[in-house]
Amino acid sequence: MTDVHHDTAERSTVQLEEEGDIAADYIEELLDIMDLDGDIDIDARNGRAYVSVNAGEGANLNLLSKPETVSAFQELTRLAVQTKTGAFSRLILDIGGSRDARRDELASLVARAAERIDGGASEASLPPMSSYERKLVHDLVAERGLHSESRGEGADRHTVITRIG
Repeated sequence: MTDVHHDTAERSTVQLEEEGDIAADYIEELLDIMDLDGDIDIDARNGRAYVSVNAGEGANLNLLSKPETVSAFQELTRLAVQTKTGAFSRLILDIGGSRDARRDELASLVARAAERIDGGASEASLPPMSSYERKLVHDLVAERGLHSESRGEGADRHTVITRIG
């Protein structure tokens, strides 16, 4: 089995597409078991496989698109991929646009934190979140011309925003 800490940036597009295909098959089986319809799209970018599940009006995907549920399905899907490939997977799963909705929530958190800093606070801490979400926050903070860093360990790892310099 490949080292869990293997740098996925070295992963080829072919490997990422294989991860996406395995993940799509796994998710399709889950949707069938739950009697849900969904269209699955696979993409490879930034050294990760991205798998999106979307459906038309009237579909019950909203039951699965809550952030905690998406995270749980993502972990299960990563394990399914890892079992087949023998390599750690960092694939990202989106169900019913949940990732875009979460990005919007994170943008609001960053905006409120920036207001606190503009109001004189030396720093503003955000709640603990996944590494993927912290990466989004770091990008959002940089767009505002502020500095961010991750602090804490494990489930307590969170982002702290400060002025640059």
